[in-house]
Amino acid sequence: MSTTTSTERTETAQDVPDFAFLTNHGKTLLLIAHDQRIRMRDIAGLLHITERATQRIVADLARAGYIERERDGRRNLYSVRTDTPLGLPIQRDIDIGSLLAILVAEDEPAGKTPT
Repeated sequence: MSTTTSTERTETAQDVPDFAFLTNHGKTLLLIAHDQRIRMRDIAGLLHITERATQRIVADLARAGYIERERDGRRNLYSVRTDTPLGLPIQRDIDIGSLLAILVAEDEPAGKTPT
């Protein structure tokens, strides 16, 4: 029989917060920035949401001007408008490109910290 101490429960609870730091809109934008040919199905699977919800999120991002879509055969090709302002309440001059520079390390293998 396995018993769990209160310290072990506390450490486990701290590993996974009760909230998501980024919304699904933000996460979708990051996924599109990482792979401009990503499919709705893949976004939905990675975020554990429905394809219908993914379609609404991508439409919201396009309508707000954060991404552009164009057809490439049977698939969509997305581009992120990095000059679009984030609309932060304090610093209004921060744009999507600044956020992506922080959250997406270009040309770095997964799990490797830049030196």
